[in-house]
Amino acid sequence: MLLGGHGDTMVPLASCASVGGIPVANLIAPERLEQILQRTRDGGAEIVSLLKTGSAFYAPAAASAQMVEAIVRDKKRLIPCAAYCDKEYGVGGFYVGVPVILGAAGVERIIEVPLSSSERAAFQKSVDAVKGLVETMGRNL
Repeated sequence: MLLGGHGDTMVPLASCASVGGIPVANLIAPERLEQILQRTRDGGAEIVSLLKTGSAFYAPAAASAQMVEAIVRDKKRLIPCAAYCDKEYGVGGFYVGVPVILGAAGVERIIEVPLSSSERAAFQKSVDAVKGLVETMGRNL
């Protein structure tokens, strides 16, 4: 599960990851888990560097297919995607990546998962980066 903006400020939630119902933090050494989380943040750039040309399009295409299926078939599926958050997560009126229930009505509900203090701080940093980009775009219009 990823929260926040896209790119190196996205927040992978180790607290939401488990193997056979066991939290990954109980199975993976903290140093190794941090390496995995960092590689997740850098995954898009890694793919682009391996492709040598173009951009990372496989994951966005797969995610789009999952979203279309959830909407068309009214699956009520839990999917992380960019959604307008006002009071949710204390975002204050911006589109950021959060877990949502996606169905025939589109985003039917934003799910607020409990965040550790480090996850909350990383998420706020990511939201601030999104706000900065929006501000920059507004000045350039």
